[in-house]
Amino acid sequence: MVEIPTKENFTKEVAIPGSKSITNRALVIGALADGETELTNWLKCEDTAVMISSLGELGFAISHDNNSLRIMGRGGVIPAAPFRLNTENSGTTMRFLTSLVALGNGDYTLDGSERMRERPIEDLLVGLNSLGVKVSSVNENGCPPVSLRADGIPGGSCRLAGDISSQFLTSILLCAPYADEVVTIRITGELVSRPYVDMTIRMMREFGVSVAEDEPNIFTIASGQRYSDQAYNIEGDASSASYFWAAAAITGGRVKVTNIGANSIQGDAGFPRILKRMGAAIRTGPDWTEVAGPITRGIKIDLNDMPDMVMTLAITSLFAPGRTVITNVANLRYKESDRLKALTIELKKIGATVEELPDGIVIEGGTLHGAEIETYNDHRIAMAFALAGLRIPGIKIKDPDCVNKTFPSFFDMFLAL
Repeated sequence: MVEIPTKENFTKEVAIPGSKSITNRALVIGALADGETELTNWLKCEDTAVMISSLGELGFAISHDNNSLRIMGRGGVIPAAPFRLNTENSGTTMRFLTSLVALGNGDYTLDGSERMRERPIEDLLVGLNSLGVKVSSVNENGCPPVSLRADGIPGGSCRLAGDISSQFLTSILLCAPYADEVVTIRITGELVSRPYVDMTIRMMREFGVSVAEDEPNIFTIASGQRYSDQAYNIEGDASSASYFWAAAAITGGRVKVTNIGANSIQGDAGFPRILKRMGAAIRTGPDWTEVAGPITRGIKIDLNDMPDMVMTLAITSLFAPGRTVITNVANLRYKESDRLKALTIELKKIGATVEELPDGIVIEGGTLHGAEIETYNDHRIAMAFALAGLRIPGIKIKDPDCVNKTFPSFFDMFLAL
């Protein structure tokens, strides 16, 4: 358990470890490329460790040190089969590798933690089946474990629901260039977390593969394209940076993140603009962003494009006069925890006035006091509630090691500041 000391004028310059989302996408692209891809500023955390281990078990040669990570691509060939993979609690690994192993030959099973076995994946399986892949939920409940009888991805057209996770679309996009025929993906209904899809498409383009979107949410990927091997630098993780920007906003301090700026490919790099709406001051350059507090008002906001920012914003809003309403984030119920439910329970525990909505949350401050915070093995709950401790004495975070999933050095960095 970690107790957070209160702090005024939280002021610092900080470089954030590399983006998890970019690291894991780059690893899949590197595995599919021809030749060696070298990644610098890669993120060392449980999620990337699971991806690296899984790719290694599939026969890809991977080596790394503190500065760089190298993967030898096999040009669309999956070396090992048949195989059973344990993706533990890593959603990106489960979803991205489901499509990747479809390019192989033989029987594969992908399994994970108890929580992973509760997280929906049926929409991805339906999409892959439409493209000629033989894949199913082992327990026939639309969740992992997943079983594939792989023999490549034939290609064609598929309809894909996008209202639970954009990672289903990213999974198919990343592997579609290696299908036998052109792949067309039509999104049905709402596409959540669209900035993560844009990140995927931009990275594919940077590695030499183009994706056409001639009509909104209809994506076409020509077959025969190949990723090029290259050196690729990974920018700081904007989701992780949000806690430091928010710390400045709620303490009246100033934080400059030195490796995420206006040129970022991450949607969550837009979080400082939300803080600006709440009254904070922001400055930005090509590769840095600074936030200065205080915040002066609550807001009403649709966070469908930035669902990982809900936790950070919810805690920030405790210290903003007025009411904050966050909507259109029902997909948070399918993350590492049911984040809307967990957030509501823990906010009430510290005295906040809060209402849980089917697709969001309403927060109006309250008479706040210290408490022991359950983290539900969810890294974002632990990091977000650490912010509350800057202003509320007696906030204690249980199971702080759950941050190892994406940001192992979080508490060391946070408390050192």
